[in-house]
Amino acid sequence: MGLEKEKSETRVIMDEDEFNRSIDPFLAKKEKVFTTAPDRDPHLINEHLKVGFDDVIGEPSNTHSFDKVWIGSHAVFELVKYVFYRLLTTLLAIPMSFVAGILFAILSCVHIWIVMPVVQSCMMALPSIQTIWRSMMDTFIAPLFHSMGRCLSAISIKTTDM
Repeated sequence: MGLEKEKSETRVIMDEDEFNRSIDPFLAKKEKVFTTAPDRDPHLINEHLKVGFDDVIGEPSNTHSFDKVWIGSHAVFELVKYVFYRLLTTLLAIPMSFVAGILFAILSCVHIWIVMPVVQSCMMALPSIQTIWRSMMDTFIAPLFHSMGRCLSAISIKTTDM
């Protein structure tokens, strides 16, 4: 009830492969038949989703529930997170992959056939437009700002302490 010095670690075994790995050292005759699971997030896109029980629930040192309640709630948290993730991915993974595939196909097509030709056309026309823009600035804007600069350069401000 809060005075225990050692921590209890709980683990819910839910996956067939994980169960086989946990008893594998006891089976000396059996060869290792499993390989390490492939990294499904090699670019660490979802690194922020590695949420554990201790990241969500934390009891301060002066407030503790019963150890059985803590262990049970930890087990229930991990089990519900596991089961609902599997259930939701079973229901949503294929439809969302379909929608994402269509979305990225549309974006790729628009980028390849519309955006890049327009950008390349602008880049080809830019030297001509740049020459016209520079001559307009030199003709109209530059003399105006040169005149304003000469008029305002005669202004002198002095500050004195009183």
